[in-house]
Amino acid sequence: MSDLHRPLGTLTAAGDPVVLTPADAGWDRVGLRVLVLAPGETRLLETGDHEAFLLPLSGGCTVDVDGERFTLRGRESVFTGVTDFAYLPRDATAEIRADRATELAVPLARCERRLTPAYGPADRVPVETRGAGPATRQVTNFGVPGAWDHADRLMACELITPDGNWSSYPPHKHDRTCPVPNEEVYYFRVAGRDGVTPSREGFALHRTYTAEGAEHDVPVRDGDVFLIPEGYHGPCAAAPGYPLYYLNVLAGPGPRAMDFHDDPAHAWVRDTWAGRPPDPRVPVTGAQGRTR
Repeated sequence: MSDLHRPLGTLTAAGDPVVLTPADAGWDRVGLRVLVLAPGETRLLETGDHEAFLLPLSGGCTVDVDGERFTLRGRESVFTGVTDFAYLPRDATAEIRADRATELAVPLARCERRLTPAYGPADRVPVETRGAGPATRQVTNFGVPGAWDHADRLMACELITPDGNWSSYPPHKHDRTCPVPNEEVYYFRVAGRDGVTPSREGFALHRTYTAEGAEHDVPVRDGDVFLIPEGYHGPCAAAPGYPLYYLNVLAGPGPRAMDFHDDPAHAWVRDTWAGRPPDPRVPVTGAQGRTR
């Protein structure tokens, strides 16, 4: 196992499947939690010196923070719709109450400024079709600069890759050689045979490598996490029969920016997309549910 690959179960704490702090990752800012709540369960979440998003992966909840209440409608699964979400500032205590069985992703970033809590409606989340042919994927830009500017350091987006397609391609990096270096986490969900229910039956392939020759080529399954402190990453290839989702969480020491550099050896691939139709299965989801 690569030290950057954290399979499901290796980050479990107190019944939650993922509890990753910056210290656990060996870097400065980015963390991730995944909370599992039973119907009617209430949980207190303290952000400390981190800001956070509350992103329903399945189910929905109400959130009380700083005297405000947000109702997150959520979704059935990451493969059935775009969800609403909440932003939590640093130094906050949020009370979360699940209205049904609920999984929440909590992307985190250590930050300096304390902003106010905020709500992000699903119908205002930009959904992008990126790439062409077998490199077509959906990018759900709920927490990136330009789409969501109410954050100090934290950035996050979701990707859905239809089965058999490649995403995070051409390989690219956000590391110390870029104008704005970012730490990055990939959190994977893989659909089973019905195309919507996450399952450990299926798999995808993920690659991260550096110009100096370090390589991490790993199969990933539902619930796995991959850390990207540096180097080129991509592709993420969805195996035939198993649609792939992943949540990207990024933050760095400078202003929020999604700057990237393609691997020069493969950057030419972008030029081949011009005039080539995208995969008609994309976009897969929207605020109203599945598109097909």
